Amino acid sequence: MDHSGSLVLIMAAAVLAPLLAYGVPRWISVPLVIFEILLGILIGPDVLGWAGTGDVVDVLSQLGLAMLIFLAGYEIRFDRVKGDTLKRSVWAWLIALALGLAIGTLLARGGGFGQGVYVGTALTSTALGAVLPILRDTGDLQGRFGAVMMAMGAVGEFGPIIAMSLLLSGRAPAGSAALLAAFALLTAAALFWALRPKPPWLSRVIAKTLHSSAQFAVRLVLLLLVAMLALSEALGLDMLLGAFAAGLITRLVLHGAAPESSETVLSKVEAMGFGFLVPLFFVVTGIEFDLDALLSGGWELVLLPVFLVLFLVVRGLPIRLLVPRDLGRYERSALVLFGSTALPLVVAITTLGVEDGMMTPGVAAALVGAGMLSVLVFPLVGLRLLARARGPEGAEVVRAGRAGRVSEGESW
Repeated sequence: MDHSGSLVLIMAAAVLAPLLAYGVPRWISVPLVIFEILLGILIGPDVLGWAGTGDVVDVLSQLGLAMLIFLAGYEIRFDRVKGDTLKRSVWAWLIALALGLAIGTLLARGGGFGQGVYVGTALTSTALGAVLPILRDTGDLQGRFGAVMMAMGAVGEFGPIIAMSLLLSGRAPAGSAALLAAFALLTAAALFWALRPKPPWLSRVIAKTLHSSAQFAVRLVLLLLVAMLALSEALGLDMLLGAFAAGLITRLVLHGAAPESSETVLSKVEAMGFGFLVPLFFVVTGIEFDLDALLSGGWELVLLPVFLVLFLVVRGLPIRLLVPRDLGRYERSALVLFGSTALPLVVAITTLGVEDGMMTPGVAAALVGAGMLSVLVFPLVGLRLLARARGPEGAEVVRAGRAGRVSEGESW
């Protein structure tokens, strides 16, 4: 099928996914992203063969991934991610990285350290974007648990991106570190500018064009995103690093220039991201999912449940060891499950691994399949643990959160 026909089918799948996720009653809550990927698999070459990818679809898919990471960066609140909690989060991720690299190399089976790096880095990631909307709906994002989860998740999003830039760039470590340092300095300069008081006219222009065809604030946000993507590409770094940094900068710019309009601007950007680009990325992920390689290879099929357990071991065990002790027993266990939930970065890392010839399609499919299961299973169990920690009242909040409104952020 040509590109236009495939794009129509991809967007039809994106429209059908919310109807299946929220319009069909079921006893278990299934995240929207699962339906998006499954529908992509269904219309893809390994099942019905109706849709494929091409240059146009690939570019839009990459923009969807960039928007996804951008919005994850925007969610980071510096006033809550700091101090001892941040130190514990960093150490938990560094331990996870060491475990992941060791286990990934052992599982490479001839793939060598290169494949081990891709597998190990993927095992250290946290799908912060998938977790935050769930905790926001149940009210757990505002308390102490939410602050710790924010710190652990932020490092789980940012750490793998840094590791990818250092370990997967093909350069000598010193060269990669120098480029990262240059990127960090330029990002710090942008953050410094974002924190400076903005001229009054900027706030007036944002407010005046907020509901007009000019949409100055939205254009400014997209300029920041594209500029950081271009900077990361110019330095030879992964685009995800630029997208994440753009999210951090954008939050500071909007809240500094027009705090009264920031939520409205964000809702417009989210509508563009979650209404078009992000679901397109996940449907394309399903189309490119190598189902045949997963089902035809005995070893790859065995790896799927192994990887699911390894998410808990590699990412969850260090979190359990270093989680602050002021959280209750059930909260600490829930944090392990939410912190071990992974998918978007797993998709990005495995895609790079296959493109670079360092990972077989079957292993990549097993990792992505395990990530899908983690998004489906771990948050559900985590919510039950939080309900136990809160008692009967907490259980009612969790039920209300599951049955709550369909927000754009839930597509993560």
